[in-house]
Amino acid sequence: MKPKVLIIDDEEAIRSTMKMMFEYEGYDCVLAAGGEPGLKIAERERPDLIFLDIKMPQVDGLEVLKQLKAPDGSPPVVILSGHGSVRTAVEATKLGAHFLTKPLDLEKLRELLPPAAAA
Repeated sequence: MKPKVLIIDDEEAIRSTMKMMFEYEGYDCVLAAGGEPGLKIAERERPDLIFLDIKMPQVDGLEVLKQLKAPDGSPPVVILSGHGSVRTAVEATKLGAHFLTKPLDLEKLRELLPPAAAA
């Protein structure tokens, strides 16, 4: 079974670029265009890893992160930010997330992925 990655980002271009890369690397991808749908998908799909944008309308990434990091052993979360501040990075890290800035470095993304199952 392929590892599953959830990408929560309000920018369609970011979601589609990441999806193409992860699928090429052998992962299943699920996409969400915002925080609320992302939380519902995370609960339903149980991904192995979540990539989460920090700046989104309605519910921002830190709020989503707080809800994802429930005591029931939630998956690792990587916060993505094009507006990264030290304060935001520290808060995300304290909540247990990795922090990457946009534009995305695909090699850094690959380092965070769980190994894909051999085809």
